[in-house]
Amino acid sequence: CKNNVFALCTSTKPTIVVKLGSAVVTRGDECGLALGRLASIVEQVAMLQNQGREMMIVTSGAVAFGKQRLRHEILLSQSVRQALHSGHNQLKDVSLPVLEARACAAAGQSGLMALYEAMFTQYTTCTAQVLVTNLDFHDDQKRQNLNSTLRELLRMNIVPIINTNDAVVPPPEPNSDLQGVSVISIKDNDSLAARLAVEMKADLLIALSDVEGLYNSPPGTDDAKLIDIFYPGDQQSIIYGTKSRVGIGGMEAKVKAALWALQGGTSVVIANGTHPKVTGHVITDIVEGKKVGTFFSEIQPAGPTVEHQTEMARISGRTLASLQPHQRSEIICRLAELLTEKSEEILTANKTDMDLAVHAGHLPPAMLKRLSLSPAKLTALAVGLRQIAVAARDSVGRVLRRTRVAHNLELEQITVPIGVLLVIFEARPDCLPQVSALAIASGNALLLKGGKEAANTNRILHQLAQQALSVHGVGEAVQLVSTREDVEDLCRLDKMIDLIIPRGSSQLVRNIQRAAKGIPVLGHSEGICHVYVDGEASVDKVIKIVRDSKCDYPAACNAMESLLIHRDVLRTPLFDQIVDMLRAERVKIHAGPRFASYLAFSPSEAKSLRTEYGDLECCIEVVDSMQEAVDHIHKYGSSHTDVIVTENEDTAEQFLQLLDSACVFWNASSRFADGYRFGLGAEVGISTARVHARGPVGLEGLLTTKWLLRGDGHAAADFSEQGSMEYLHQELPVERLPS
Repeated sequence: CKNNVFALCTSTKPTIVVKLGSAVVTRGDECGLALGRLASIVEQVAMLQNQGREMMIVTSGAVAFGKQRLRHEILLSQSVRQALHSGHNQLKDVSLPVLEARACAAAGQSGLMALYEAMFTQYTTCTAQVLVTNLDFHDDQKRQNLNSTLRELLRMNIVPIINTNDAVVPPPEPNSDLQGVSVISIKDNDSLAARLAVEMKADLLIALSDVEGLYNSPPGTDDAKLIDIFYPGDQQSIIYGTKSRVGIGGMEAKVKAALWALQGGTSVVIANGTHPKVTGHVITDIVEGKKVGTFFSEIQPAGPTVEHQTEMARISGRTLASLQPHQRSEIICRLAELLTEKSEEILTANKTDMDLAVHAGHLPPAMLKRLSLSPAKLTALAVGLRQIAVAARDSVGRVLRRTRVAHNLELEQITVPIGVLLVIFEARPDCLPQVSALAIASGNALLLKGGKEAANTNRILHQLAQQALSVHGVGEAVQLVSTREDVEDLCRLDKMIDLIIPRGSSQLVRNIQRAAKGIPVLGHSEGICHVYVDGEASVDKVIKIVRDSKCDYPAACNAMESLLIHRDVLRTPLFDQIVDMLRAERVKIHAGPRFASYLAFSPSEAKSLRTEYGDLECCIEVVDSMQEAVDHIHKYGSSHTDVIVTENEDTAEQFLQLLDSACVFWNASSRFADGYRFGLGAEVGISTARVHARGPVGLEGLLTTKWLLRGDGHAAADFSEQGSMEYLHQELPVERLPS
């Protein structure tokens, strides 16, 4: 539904009404305007106006601005009178009278408009002031005049700034309400904005307030949840709180006005216009279709929302974690069987995805290879799943440590699931059963977001995963997000998701790491892997290792990107053989600065020594020693996988110990950095982080721990009352207890 906002706001000359609530426009002391917020809002409105949209502002603030001016005038006047009366400058405390709102509005309206005009002038945007009352809408002639005036202003590319004429408007009627499409009582700027939006046939009404949007109960209460999309039928489930510190409407008035506008054909978003981190882009984010605030929609989606899917996964995941180890193993074995039994259906769906991808022509060959499934791939997947099923029998609930802290007081540390995992993967459908099996084995709930290129294959693979899970009644523990949720929107679910695992390009990983500010991300943003050829390297081993590291699968994150050559190897037959092999494999060579200096006619010089080519390209650089190679890798590498090729054991051991990467190999291809080759059965990714899991992450990386303390009551009482209990700290055997 949020994408509908983008669609309607990119149509020909869309009309957008921006309503600025009192809490947005005024300062915290309710006396004066929040100039910083206003400036950022004006900038966004002007930008959208200059892009061809018709923008209107319904603003509050005249009363607050007038109150500031009148207070200043009263204080100045009283100070002068006291000074004249007393004959000296020692002033008594000045008491301020209660200021009448209509007088404040009269004093503040001109100043408010002058401020808007000055701000919009900075963006060469013209504005016009329009003051209205309820009568202007109930009198047909006045309503037509107002409509005509606003349309003429919009035609001339002028931003109308509209406010109720608070200097003459009567007090709001407490019992008046919104009734039908043809009648609306203008009792505050919420109802005014709604009426104007419908009157002008606006495409979108953005109501900015001091809360994130509409909550199911007052914000700040224990169970309060932000509602992303609100439907008219949901109104009875909302518990409203008190109104904001300023203004006369409150959230209930905003919802009623929003529903009235929605019924009249205008889309509505209620969002926060006061938060310093979002105010500068909240309006443009909404217009671009990003999930901001609460979107009011008359059309409910066919399936569950992603929030509901996550909640279902968490509930079912807790049941999954409580199953016996052999039951989780049975689920994974059943999934492996289904991959074989339903192979024809899987391959048919995959052929559909492949045909669509080839016809579209936007996927590079490496991505097409990842997208493709074959009978051999499915067989290998089934074998890997059965390995995971064996490991699942000794994963959750394993005792890592058992200590007798005191008499009758035993402490245990055991393995437990992390909680809810979100795995985001691109055109790689084989990832779905692998990750599902690892999540099942570790007792984690799983939320899957696959690339649209593999939509048909992912759909059937997910159905098979749910079918296997249903063997023990936990079919909802693995969910496939099939809505058009942006990755950024999924990363907002910090209270529902415990760990994000991206599987895809370095750009995807970087985007997720930036977006997931409140959720840990397990992964690596780059795979800049090095192979260092030492001066004492074997010719045969070098050729085999370099070829496999670079040419086996150049798009993989564990493929070699930089080849470091010891200076002594230059101008030797070994170096010539390395270059000849790379050329035979059609690898484009980029010369590092030092390597280029040795050559009269060098290959193209590398633009950066920190480049992940992801193709048949690599950089060659020269170093003087193993230590220099280590220093180079620390400076330009990504801490993923790095290799030394040498016959000198001492040199190799120093390299292995000194290099700070997730995987460090001696006389082995960098392509061995893989969960399947490590015997993990499968992997959810390769992590270059320094905490939790590092390197290829399999089942163990999806577990955390908790502490269990068992006492008889007396030990705990003695410990707390006497404070002198003797610590035994007697380590006990850690054989697995019955689950």
